[in-house]
Amino acid sequence: MAEQRLQKTFTAGLWQNNPVLRLLLGMCPVLAVTAALKPALTMGLSVIFVLTCSNVVVSLMKHLLKPHLRILMFTLTISTFVTIADLYLRAFQPEMSAALGPYIPLIIVNCIIIGRAEACASKSPLMVSLVDALGMGAGFTLTLCALAAVRELLSTGKLFEITVMPSWFMPWAAMGMPVGAFVTLGLMLAGVNLITRKT
Repeated sequence: MAEQRLQKTFTAGLWQNNPVLRLLLGMCPVLAVTAALKPALTMGLSVIFVLTCSNVVVSLMKHLLKPHLRILMFTLTISTFVTIADLYLRAFQPEMSAALGPYIPLIIVNCIIIGRAEACASKSPLMVSLVDALGMGAGFTLTLCALAAVRELLSTGKLFEITVMPSWFMPWAAMGMPVGAFVTLGLMLAGVNLITRKT
């Protein structure tokens, strides 16, 4: 029974409660960092790290939380792990840190992180909170990467900066611009709505 609950919790983040495609949370980085796969994957992994660590800490201290200090404690916990992620990228991936700009520090106010701390970690056992974070983080990352793959492929003919399209392919420059993010995300959301309507 416990294993089934954990499995259901994890898979919910991938599809049923996918933060981007179903809940429409964390849309700013979804639109801003998906022009190519590398920054999208880096952002996704950073969110997984912050979400997992913050969920674990919030779950461990849930019995100590006072109602009027709850959000403050969530924010302090999240900001600690965001700072760790930001400093790590600056030290070991300076080019990627520069490419992502302010979007790594802005994870602090990402609705996915605060939302899971409030909805799950502050009310659930440690293992459930951990699995919930991994599922929601994986769902967010997979969506970012799918969006980025389409945009990078159509705007440059490459994936991870490796040419995969034939020589006759004509890149669509617009797909690398903000309009490409809105169009691609809109089509993905329309596809999800069509699939869920049929099931």
